[in-house]
Amino acid sequence: MARVCQLTGKKPMSGNNVSHANNKTKRRFLPNLQNRKFWVETENRWVSMRITNAALRTIDKLGIDVIVKKCVQLARKFKEYICVKKSN
Repeated sequence: MARVCQLTGKKPMSGNNVSHANNKTKRRFLPNLQNRKFWVETENRWVSMRITNAALRTIDKLGIDVIVKKCVQLARKFKEYICVKKSN
């Protein structure tokens, strides 16, 4: 399973470990992913997501219904874009 947030799209970054002697070795900065289940009132069901802690804070602030609505709208735009791209 990819280490990618399902809401924000955050992925692992690469960088360097830097020692006291300024030696640099490659490393990865991984996103803080959490598996969470949310009850969505509008759909009357549980939704499981693998999201970052930042996305979890956004859900706490705005509410899961607002986030789901934005995701659906974004998916529709993306789907329309792909359909237009295929027809050309």
